[in-house]
Amino acid sequence: MTSSAPQNWNGNAPVRPGFRHLYLIDAVTLFTLMAAITVVRFGFDWPTYPRSHYFIGFAVATVLHMTVYYFGGFYEYEQRLGHRPWLPRATLLTIMAVGGDATVTLLTGRYLMPRGNLVVLAVAASMLITFNRWAARRVRLRRFGRPRMLLVGTNDDIDSAKQHLGDNERDAVIAGSLTVGGDLSSSICAKMDRVGATDLLLLSGQPLETIYPEPLGELELRQVGVYRRVTAADTLLGLQRSRQIGGMPFVALREHALPQCRLRFKRLLDLAYLTASAAITLPLSAAVATYVRARAGRGVLHRQERVGRGGVPFVLLKFRTMTRDAERNGPVLARVNDPRVIPGMRWLRRTRLDELPQLWNVLRGSMSIVGPRPERPQIVARLEREIPGYGRRHDVPPGITGLAQTQGHYQTDPGYKLGHDLQYVVNWSPVLDWEIMAKSLVVMARRNAR
Repeated sequence: MTSSAPQNWNGNAPVRPGFRHLYLIDAVTLFTLMAAITVVRFGFDWPTYPRSHYFIGFAVATVLHMTVYYFGGFYEYEQRLGHRPWLPRATLLTIMAVGGDATVTLLTGRYLMPRGNLVVLAVAASMLITFNRWAARRVRLRRFGRPRMLLVGTNDDIDSAKQHLGDNERDAVIAGSLTVGGDLSSSICAKMDRVGATDLLLLSGQPLETIYPEPLGELELRQVGVYRRVTAADTLLGLQRSRQIGGMPFVALREHALPQCRLRFKRLLDLAYLTASAAITLPLSAAVATYVRARAGRGVLHRQERVGRGGVPFVLLKFRTMTRDAERNGPVLARVNDPRVIPGMRWLRRTRLDELPQLWNVLRGSMSIVGPRPERPQIVARLEREIPGYGRRHDVPPGITGLAQTQGHYQTDPGYKLGHDLQYVVNWSPVLDWEIMAKSLVVMARRNAR
């Protein structure tokens, strides 16, 4: 968790969150706790090893715990209203970290700390890490003041919400209200400017199109918390996460689906996959390159500008399977039985072996193993005009394969592909990546068998 930035309503960038000291506080807390547990158990005459051995072990364990907490999302910006309980999350992550401590001992034979300390550490660390977040929340409240809420909805919903918030939400104030009607998108930002609101509560089940993609994108840049009250119809979507604000259920809305910590974790997994598969992919790439050279002549690699994460263009590599003048009249989406494909190269496209050079893109960080397939800038510009929210697929790096590729086909409508891509972005996990990679191998095998 980081502190909220004070909002600047003059169009300037908000002040960056200032409570990054929480990294240091947690690290010192963990190291001190490990030493304190050992002192309580053994006094100052520590068994078996010299004290320096234990201090090094405590430092390694602290780094391991901090890594687990970081990738578990403990240092991402947290919206201020209706925060989720910290203790269950802290307990789960601490148990995972303690398991890592034990694993290091088993693999290296080096005890990071006396084994009996681990059980006490799992309990005490969970409680202290939770306490640090409670204290940080209080400091945040004193430093930046109570959240100022703008209520948006029908008059009846606003009146009901005011009563609930007045009775149950002591750490926030109602800055103003806005009744639905007219151009709500532009009215929201104007009203928030006038009242200096830091959080927005949508009370009446307004269509998400009124807030997304704008002004949600602008509000997120300002670090405004945006919440939508859960209605009976919303439960049909199978919502699993909600937060209580003034005794009412809300879901937090964010323009970007994945926080930085999860994107970095995904990047580390990509590098691990590349390393583990190098013994297979490198010889296979060399063999395919030789085949392409024999069938297509010079110019084994085809370079093409595509749109990557955050809408930033990059140069995608693939083995050339089409004639050199395939796009002399401009970019064209691939189709079934495309006449531009060189004879003898169709099987490369069916099995997707023509995508092997994109492993270099993954190594450089412009792509991922799994993610939405990247498109060309001209096509992206057109689809963003035609399909609201299309740009959200760029929240993650594009992939060599993706959910849309395992569920659809070349001719699948871009709007349907977008549904698959956004489902992937919102629900990303390592397990989902493994499932998509396994399905991709099955798809390749089936197409090769045709």
